[in-house]
Amino acid sequence: MQELLFKFISKYITLTEEEKSAILSLDIFRSVKKGTILLSEGQISRNGYFVLKGCIRVFYTINGEEKTTAFYTEMEGITPQCVIDGRPSEYYISCVEDCILTVSAPEMEADIFEKFPKFESLCRILSEELLAKQKIDFDAFKTSSPEQRYLDLLQKRPDLLQRVPQHQLASYLGITPQSLSRLRARLYEKSKD
Repeated sequence: MQELLFKFISKYITLTEEEKSAILSLDIFRSVKKGTILLSEGQISRNGYFVLKGCIRVFYTINGEEKTTAFYTEMEGITPQCVIDGRPSEYYISCVEDCILTVSAPEMEADIFEKFPKFESLCRILSEELLAKQKIDFDAFKTSSPEQRYLDLLQKRPDLLQRVPQHQLASYLGITPQSLSRLRARLYEKSKD
């Protein structure tokens, strides 16, 4: 588990053995079963998550219907809004697959930042990358048709088609499962022409 994390970190900064030991001493690695709810609507949590293996999703429940807004897979992280503002969460975070995660809290991060300042730089860089990616994804969602969103998903995140149940995928695309089935059939017919 730790080697996956160290390999990812090494893309941004070089770790000393002391820094690796400091990370391992934090006891941040967790194996979590498929279907586990990491955060519920109304809950206040202090935990941020980084996916080493598996897939987690963020969803809202609106009028009894789940609305999926994001999937996080290998080498992606999420810090729920409630960690930052201390208010109850408005959404859920659940495991779509069995996962290996790192779980951290702001106090733990502050302690490691104080001992090893380059981790704060790493987190800033990762936050900036995530913010830029989310802005691009949001703009693409707002300005494209369901068909274009599906084609973009095929191009950028084809693994999700195999990993995520169709009803969750349809919700993520902003359509019903029936519309997704029709869309797939229509695209299949086009590809035969």
